[in-house]
Amino acid sequence: MGEVNVFADHFSALAEGYRQYRPDYPRRLWYELSQRAPGRNIAWDCGCGSGQAALGLAEFFGRVMATDASAEQIARARRQSKVTYRVALAEASGLADAEVDLAVVAQALHWFDVEAFYREARRVLVPGGLLAVVGYGWLSVNPPIDRLLHHFYAGILGPWWPPERRILDQGYRTLPFPFPELSAPRLTLRAEWDLSQLRGYLETWSALKNYRSSQGSDPLAPLLPALVRLWGDPRRKRLVTWPLFLRLGRVD
Repeated sequence: MGEVNVFADHFSALAEGYRQYRPDYPRRLWYELSQRAPGRNIAWDCGCGSGQAALGLAEFFGRVMATDASAEQIARARRQSKVTYRVALAEASGLADAEVDLAVVAQALHWFDVEAFYREARRVLVPGGLLAVVGYGWLSVNPPIDRLLHHFYAGILGPWWPPERRILDQGYRTLPFPFPELSAPRLTLRAEWDLSQLRGYLETWSALKNYRSSQGSDPLAPLLPALVRLWGDPRRKRLVTWPLFLRLGRVD
């Protein structure tokens, strides 16, 4: 991982789905990070996608710089007056030296050249600045639905996931983390969704896009009748949860 990788774009074609159907992070996450950061002037949301993290950070920081390598994601990101969006690689942000109090990577570190990104984070963070690596694990609705979706995720789509996805599934614990590590709060991501919202979320999976492109067929279609039977009234809202995992490091 010495040289900066060319951006592997799995997401531009999914940008609108990301904006609509990716879940929002809990407010407490951004509060907890703001309490651990040395200041609340500028936060950097790196690999910002459609801006879920950036908007959450804007409540607690004076400014948020949000960067993503996908121009399509940036074009469709949610706007807010305190958030400045920019198309940039994670490893070459264009930010000034010692500019930000907090650098956040939410559900994106596995796509980066990790060593090059860490060098960039050290450069742009103030002394004592905080790096927060955020991710969320496998969704849960109830045991029957969970079993059906896990078979779809691993059994049907398994070969079509980009290999980097395995790093996320391991909670980023297999990646190097060359910073003094801080304890992190235990948090859960929650959403109240009807069946169309859950389907919209499934449509954002890069493996589903890859399967359709390669095989010329739609593996989601035969899953839907079983999912409808288990869900019941498609308009019914059900609680969907994801365990959040955090790695927090201090730049000295």
